[in-house]
Amino acid sequence: MNQARAQTLHGIGFVVLATACFATLDTTTRHVSMGMSVLLALWFRYAIQAVITTAVVWPGRGRKVLRTQHPRFQLARGLLLFACSILAFLSLKYMPVGEFTAIALLAPLVITLLSAWMLKEKIRKLRWLLVAGGFAGTMVIIRPGSQHFDWTVILPLMLVATNSGFQLLTSKMAKTEDPLTMHLYTGWIGTLMSTLILPFVWEMPTDGVVWLQLFLMGLMGTIGHFFLILAYGRAPAATLTPYMYTQIGFGVLGGWLVFNHLPDQWTFVGIGLVALCGALGAWLTVRETRLTILPPES
Repeated sequence: MNQARAQTLHGIGFVVLATACFATLDTTTRHVSMGMSVLLALWFRYAIQAVITTAVVWPGRGRKVLRTQHPRFQLARGLLLFACSILAFLSLKYMPVGEFTAIALLAPLVITLLSAWMLKEKIRKLRWLLVAGGFAGTMVIIRPGSQHFDWTVILPLMLVATNSGFQLLTSKMAKTEDPLTMHLYTGWIGTLMSTLILPFVWEMPTDGVVWLQLFLMGLMGTIGHFFLILAYGRAPAATLTPYMYTQIGFGVLGGWLVFNHLPDQWTFVGIGLVALCGALGAWLTVRETRLTILPPES
């Protein structure tokens, strides 16, 4: 396979890994938010990410890792992710993980539309249909007008807007910026912003399990966003869009394993439609690149 084809498949793989990390982060966040302030949990999540990233990157790169051609973009990206995190943490305090994930993943539809307009990415008609199918499946899951649709939906809908901007900016910056530099700036900007809130919400956790969960949140956020940066550096946002819907499945799985919560039958219908669109997207990518997929045993 040539380099371009390999890069596309690597980008898809990184997106799937990122969604698994984010679903783990969301599930843990919902559990932690039941016993402590979500804003305090947010500080731990960012502080752990910043410390881990710095500890891994700084010894080998030193001050060179701070060099960036677009400091204002780095600041904007960090602020956008911070806004996303606040909205996600507050949403998860009131909503099951699977349902929250379904609403939040309206963002890929918005991203595809903006990709065609802002990033000038060429999008085939079949890809438009796949994204539309994923959007329809999400609508079946949340069912506007039903008892599933209340004021708490406002929070993840606001998240859709901020997350779309964050991911498009990530896609643009990943073409020229060092992923490690982006990751480092993002972690420390979020840490500094959440530190401003810390005096109003501080309470020392006393449970060892809570400390473990807080560390897991920081770790999953760190790894997940690094995977996302790597993905956007290897494939266009429109190509990656269908695979972002896999986070719904991971979210539902997390809700079932941790909270013993399963969506109703209509929600599963929506999830099935989303999964179908993702599978067709994978098939289309393989067909476009003319790659042979070998069985696992190979």
